[in-house]
Amino acid sequence: MRSPDSNHIPIQIDQSTPEIKPTTRQQTAREKGSLTTRVSQLICAVFLALFFLIGLTTFILWLSLRPHRPRFHLHEFSIPALAQQGGFENARIIYNATARNSNENIGIHYDSMELAVYYEDQSVGGSPLLFPFYQTPKTTTLIAGELGGAALKVTDERWQRFMADLGRGEVGFRFEITSSIRFRISSWDSKRHKVRANCPVGVGPDGLMLPNYKDTRCPVYFS
Repeated sequence: MRSPDSNHIPIQIDQSTPEIKPTTRQQTAREKGSLTTRVSQLICAVFLALFFLIGLTTFILWLSLRPHRPRFHLHEFSIPALAQQGGFENARIIYNATARNSNENIGIHYDSMELAVYYEDQSVGGSPLLFPFYQTPKTTTLIAGELGGAALKVTDERWQRFMADLGRGEVGFRFEITSSIRFRISSWDSKRHKVRANCPVGVGPDGLMLPNYKDTRCPVYFS
């Protein structure tokens, strides 16, 4: 038996599939596709950024131009006859209120304004207030006057109920201002809105507004 040749060197044959390098045309197509994807992503990012900036700007403008409803405060309300012996024949209601436009750049057209006073949800007097007027931004309008004579609807029976309430320390009324308004933004006027301010007020035995009602801000109902 022949011994193996100690000088023989074994040769290993690699039978794996040789790597095929992409051709120049394949490399160009791949690079072109990658470039198109990056451009598309950049365009989408730019559009999203512009959309966000436009939305943010619109929101800021809406906040700055959104109209705020008028603010009403009741400062004085008195019925001097409640502290006198003369009765209701010479009764009158003296009032002092204000309407505040708190908007920075928006004016308010008051097309009409009316006053009414209620006792137990029944009207005891009322009258038109002011002529139509325009209120500039950041200004306050005084609403002051008195109700008496034909504008005051007080009967002897109702007066006796006032006096009975006074015996318990307070007569409660509701001072109400209603108005039709339009907001003015630059040269544009809004549609008409109905504003109603309800001011609860109590009068003491001296015929004057009780201190805890003085200078109170009136709830405003807007439509």
